[in-house]
Amino acid sequence: MTTPLLRTEALSKTYHIGGGDVHALVDLSIAIPRGEMIAIMGPSGSGKSTCMNLLGCLDSPSAGNYWLDGEDVSQLDSDALAHIRNEKVGFVFQQFNLLARATALDNVELPLTYGRIPRRQRHEKAARALEAVGLGQRMDHRPSQLSGGQMQRVAIARAIVNNPRVLMADEPTGALDSRTGAEIMALFQRLNSEGITVIVVTHDEHVAEHAKRILRFRDGRLVSDEAVASPIRAADTVASLAANAPALPEAA
Repeated sequence: MTTPLLRTEALSKTYHIGGGDVHALVDLSIAIPRGEMIAIMGPSGSGKSTCMNLLGCLDSPSAGNYWLDGEDVSQLDSDALAHIRNEKVGFVFQQFNLLARATALDNVELPLTYGRIPRRQRHEKAARALEAVGLGQRMDHRPSQLSGGQMQRVAIARAIVNNPRVLMADEPTGALDSRTGAEIMALFQRLNSEGITVIVVTHDEHVAEHAKRILRFRDGRLVSDEAVASPIRAADTVASLAANAPALPEAA
């Protein structure tokens, strides 16, 4: 039997706030195979962000166990977790989190600076990542010179530059228009088809239906785990939106 890429047993997180306990995540037991594309859904306070933080090694559980790529990471200290994140997990956020004064290439190189990688090799890896997301001609541009969709592509290139086992995206289309959001989902689906496991946290049902599987949370508990019979093909959505876009007025 193939070992899942991510597996949890009774994973829980409790925060002590104002003299009381907040049970943000309770007894989560799931298995996520390699090459899966999953959406995590739930209302505010449901536990979906806490789940992502634990699966992404941004936080440690209060109880339970978590195996990432066959290693039990639930008891690791903050330094060890940081190493795991840099080696095995890529993150994409709604607000891009790019350095304003750095070029696209410099932003993508950032995760590589934590390792002992020669500068020339860092440049080469970052350039390949930007080419992979369609920004080979924008390497020297700063965020202020890019559109929202292009900035998110830079963020995705930064997330994949270390060849992570899993790519985690938190509301990745929340700051984008519908066509650009579809283009970003098409990129996630393409990366997933190339072997990267993708986990998307979203409140948008339409975005979730691009995944192969949806995990729904409420009050800190997983309440459903369902396969998506026919995931939306984002590339088809992009083509449809382009075909039905209004024609630009002719120049006078």
